[in-house]
Parts: sequence; structure tokens; C-alpha cells
Amino acid sequence: MDVAAQLSIISELVKTRIKDAETESLRLVEAVLAQTGEIRLNNIRLIVECMMAEAMALVVSRRVLGALGDKLPAMPVEESKDMCRLVIDRLQGRQISFEEQAAQFRTHLADVLTAQEQWREAALVLSAIPMESGQKQFSVDFKLKKYLHIARLYLEDDDSVQAEAYVNRASLIQNETKDVELKYLYSVCYARVLDSRRRFLEAARRYLELSYKPEIHEDQRLEAVKHSVACTVLASAGPPRTRMLGVLYKDERCQRLASFPILEKMYLQRIIRSEELSEFAATLKSHQLAATADGSTILERAVMEHNILSASQIYWNIKFSELASLLNTNDHKAENMVGRMISEGRMSGHIDQLKNTVYFDDQSPLTKMDDGIRQVCTETNSICSQIQALHPEWAERKVAEIRTRIES
Repeated sequence: MDVAAQLSIISELVKTRIKDAETESLRLVEAVLAQTGEIRLNNIRLIVECMMAEAMALVVSRRVLGALGDKLPAMPVEESKDMCRLVIDRLQGRQISFEEQAAQFRTHLADVLTAQEQWREAALVLSAIPMESGQKQFSVDFKLKKYLHIARLYLEDDDSVQAEAYVNRASLIQNETKDVELKYLYSVCYARVLDSRRRFLEAARRYLELSYKPEIHEDQRLEAVKHSVACTVLASAGPPRTRMLGVLYKDERCQRLASFPILEKMYLQRIIRSEELSEFAATLKSHQLAATADGSTILERAVMEHNILSASQIYWNIKFSELASLLNTNDHKAENMVGRMISEGRMSGHIDQLKNTVYFDDQSPLTKMDDGIRQVCTETNSICSQIQALHPEWAERKVAEIRTRIES
């Protein structure tokens, strides 16, 4: 079959009879797709180059490229991959005229690359679709689906910065969709981005919200609870995390998780030994086990901060040498960690560097309640004094009335 000769005929035919040219082009595409191997790819190259010619009518070119795109799923993977690269390369100069067709080929190529775990390349292929600046107005669902797909690809590639950029784009339009599955995917992506960016407490809340959604399967809800527990454990110690620990500890679903013993010890403010972490650490993702600036992992830092808070419930004061032994670290690191927690308001106390000792303030519930009552009474007395200063006669009259009622 002489494809070049038939394309020459079609090029002449399009000048006078566009409909016939379109019919002949589609017939030629069917014949070429029935071929195999290198011959098919070479003939497709000839067809694409002919369709990209300035003299070819757009209505014909778009129909032919659309027909080629529709056949991609039925082709062998590597052949469809080569065909997509060929078409995308030829469309570079005229993509504005073939935005829908370019999106079709890029989507298929990204799916193939995703299946081959080439995450970054797949993300770059999809991100080249002009969803905002092009002439074609893509639907909200289409754009949202692509943004989330790109974000997930960057998350798989451990690039949380780029993933967050596309989740932020999705956040601008996610309220416009009525697709429940897309809303769910957005929530999952947002939680995963927060998790990857080490904003663990925010991620834990998002995962917990997901676990309450009735439209998702029970196994997915339990998985969301599992991620919520992991993020809460990894979050910086302090009152916000303590509240989150309380919510999860009272959730009966958490008792079915392998991580429940760690959750329970953290909620009850018990000391956690390093040997107790191995099973829990095995359930964490690579970014959750990354090293921090001081050389410890995120999990080790979170547990050390927890143990410091637990120690503050047991001791009035403790030397840094003893605290370091408890934390399985050195004196300098223990002092720095305590100082940071106090300065950030996550723990009450003060450090005496001359004595190498940290003194913990009493922060029991009864003490906090007493402090609250004392503050209210102080404020009330201050207000009464100001009233007496501004309106002494009225104040004396009211005091006399109160005495009269008490005496009677």
C-alpha cells in the first residue's frame, strides 16, 4: 500500500471536497492501523505530517488525529508510547489548534509512563496540557482530575513542593464539582501533601475527616484512621497534639490498629522506650523516617519530645544528664530540645544552666483550673475598682443594697 501516494490524493481532494477528503483519510487510518511493527509506525508518521500541513483543513486533521487517539488502548504498549511521542512532537508548533487531540495523546502517554513507574516524566507530560491558557475550555471535572493526577505523580516521586502547587490549583475549583469521587481524591491528595510537607498535625486532622466519610469503603476509612494515628504520633509534642491523641484514643476503630499501643502510651503520657518503636516504624513511609537537622529521625524526635512531657508529669526537676539517659541521647541535645519546647510554649518550665537542671511547672488539670479562677477573680476586682473610681456614689449605693440583702 502506497500511503504517500494516497496522502497526495487526499491533499488535492481537500481543496475542493472536504467531506470526501475526510472519509478517505479515515479509511486510510483504518488500513494503516491494521498493519504491524515498524511499517505501521512509519506510515502513521506520514499521516501525521500530512495532517500537520498548513494546507490541510483543520476539520480533517482533527478527525484523523482523534481516530488515531481512539485506537491507542488497543495497541501494544511500546508502540502506543512511540506513537504518542511522535504525535506530541509533531504538534509542538500547532498545539493551539489541536488542544483536545494533544490532551488525548498526553493522557495516554502519561498512563503508560505511570504503569512503568516513571512518575516525574508522566507528570511533566500531563502538566504540558494548557488547561488554563488555551483556547479550548476544558470542563471543571477534567481539569480537577488532571491536577490531582499530576499531584499524585509528584507525591510518588517524593516532590512534595510540586505536588502542593497542583493541589493548590485543584483547591480553587474543587467546590465547583459534583463528582463525589473527585472530592474524595482531592481530600486524599491534600492530606498526603500535608503529610509529605511534615505538617503532621494538619494531615492527621484531614485523614480523620476522611475516615468519617460514609461514601467510601470501610477498609479505606480504617486506612485513613491508620494514617491519622501515624501523623499524630509524628507531630510535635504539645497541647494541640495532646487533644488529637485524646480524639483518636477514644475512637474505637483505633483499637484494631497495630499502632494502638504507641497511641495509648502517648495519650496516657507514659515513657516510650526505643525498642518499642520497631514495629511501629515498619509501618511508616520513607519521608516519615527522614533524618532531621540534629541527626535523629522524625519518629525519634517525636518520641523524645513525648518522653520529655512524660517526665514533666513525674519530676519537679531533673538534671540534663539524667534526662539524656532517659531519652537515650546526650546532655547537649536534651537541653536544646527542652529549651525549644519551652520557648515555643509547648511546655511550661525553666532551665537553670548553672545547675544543669530543668524545672517543670505544675500543669495538672486542677492547677490549670485554679489559675483560671484566679485570673477571672483578678479581672473582676480590677473592673469593680474602675467602676468605683468613675462612679463612687453609685458604687456605694449598690454595696449598701448588697449588704442589706445579705443581713436580711
